[in-house]
Amino acid sequence: MSYIKKPRVHHPGLTRNRLGLTRRDYEGTMSTLCAGCGHDSITAAIIEAFWELEIAPHEVAKTSGIGCSGKTPTYFLKEAHGFNGVHGRMPSITTGAHAANRELVCIGVSGDGDSLSIGMGQFAHVVRRNVDMLYIIENNGVYGLTKGQFSASADVGSTAKRGQVNREHPIDSVLLSLNLGAGFVARSFSGDKEQLVPIIQAGLRHRGFALIDIISPCVTFNDHRGSTKSYQYTRDNYNQLVYADFVPPAEEIATSFEAGDVRSVAMHDGSRIAFRKVPEDYDPTDRDQVYSYIRGRQQAGEVATGLLYVEPAPREATDAVDFHGIHGTVDEPLSNYPFEDLCPGADALEKLQKRFR
Repeated sequence: MSYIKKPRVHHPGLTRNRLGLTRRDYEGTMSTLCAGCGHDSITAAIIEAFWELEIAPHEVAKTSGIGCSGKTPTYFLKEAHGFNGVHGRMPSITTGAHAANRELVCIGVSGDGDSLSIGMGQFAHVVRRNVDMLYIIENNGVYGLTKGQFSASADVGSTAKRGQVNREHPIDSVLLSLNLGAGFVARSFSGDKEQLVPIIQAGLRHRGFALIDIISPCVTFNDHRGSTKSYQYTRDNYNQLVYADFVPPAEEIATSFEAGDVRSVAMHDGSRIAFRKVPEDYDPTDRDQVYSYIRGRQQAGEVATGLLYVEPAPREATDAVDFHGIHGTVDEPLSNYPFEDLCPGADALEKLQKRFR
């Protein structure tokens, strides 16, 4: 992955949090995504959320898969632990990191293709295991790195830039997560920073699995077979000296509106999405009503945004069961144990195996 380092010079007047860090300390490298990409707006919201929560970057594990979303962690928290996994396998990598060191704050960034197609199985199991992590899906409905084919989240009737109409039913990550028993489910829009930052903060502080599906418009164009101006045609017929790409710049899409209101937002391709913020009296603790509300908004042609579902506070301490509680792991992070305790030798392994014979 190519990247461009940012200058290390900080203005002396930048505001610092209680750790003595500025927002610049929570940044990463320069973004190589398309100008106007909603993913960069999400990055800005993540930086703001971590800075305001005063979480030290070195206490964070950031992971991702493949796609435009897979590049996002490069652009925030440069001092954090990071791992860019293979396509669709981010959940298992995060599960391993959390199992080894429960003290890390885990954030995984994925895309609608990375999570809802090749990574569907991994996504389902990280939800049911209730791994303590914030799982962000940057949802743009297309495979951006491969020139705009429909992803599994594309709505029926939506059209590609070249005119094709999607006729396959979408997979809704919010409804899927509710069905799988997720304890924190939210949806937002990359251009609504006012709503997105506090939702990210809530997700980071939630104990257990937290999902935020973020509608993030893709500004790039589609490349298709049959065009003599396609990249594939050019590579097949010309002597390419330097691999280059060009995407026309676009303005960031942003909006702001009150709770309970609906706002129609124009996308770069001229289409419009109606976003509705949940009302003030909305109850996010009733799973059945939440599911019904989301389906009702979908039938009305709207996208419900806000904190859609959060599990009620447990009555007893024993009710608060996350990944470690389910499996009864030790309180001390495994990463703190000496090697001799983690690997006691062949004799101990033989005794353990006898228990299962």
